Amino acid sequence: MKLSKGQRLFILGFILVVLDQIIKVLVKTNMDLGETIDVIGDWFKLHFVLNKGMAFGMAFGGVWGKVILSVFRIVLFGALFWWIGKLSRRSDTPTGVLVGLTMIAAGALGNIVDCFFYGYIWPETIMPGAPFPFMFGQVVDMFYFPLFDYKLPWMEYPRTFFGAVFNFADSCVTCGAIYLLLFQYRFFAQEEGK
Repeated sequence: MKLSKGQRLFILGFILVVLDQIIKVLVKTNMDLGETIDVIGDWFKLHFVLNKGMAFGMAFGGVWGKVILSVFRIVLFGALFWWIGKLSRRSDTPTGVLVGLTMIAAGALGNIVDCFFYGYIWPETIMPGAPFPFMFGQVVDMFYFPLFDYKLPWMEYPRTFFGAVFNFADSCVTCGAIYLLLFQYRFFAQEEGK
């Protein structure tokens, strides 16, 4: 039985979300909050942090900011899911466009799962402050690449280049978006022209 383009994309998205959740569960159940494990020298580490806000640890305006962010994630995921379905039925849509959009949708869904449900299913010993209300859970971040420290003349203290801690879902969103911008911009330019 041959799978349709839509079915293959669904399987890809499912695999990415499951992989994201497996990594997060392994980090939550095997590391203490704030713990760091050196993976490759000093420049690639696993560092367990909880993110209350957006990607790469950015915050967004307290309680209402969290509600707006959660609603935005749901709307974005729904729009992407619909758009991928629409584009997958067309014969002129490049596979790369569909894969890039699926990566973004899978990353969004992976972080939605954290925000919506992790406050209920993980005890306070693993998720400090739990239980969280629905939509107020915290996203688990763990990948840390402190490539090097730098200090410019006007800075009081040194800063770390790329000091953000992120997760696999963030990587899916970022890599999918960069891929689309670099390699699939012609398709989107043609779509805009239509």
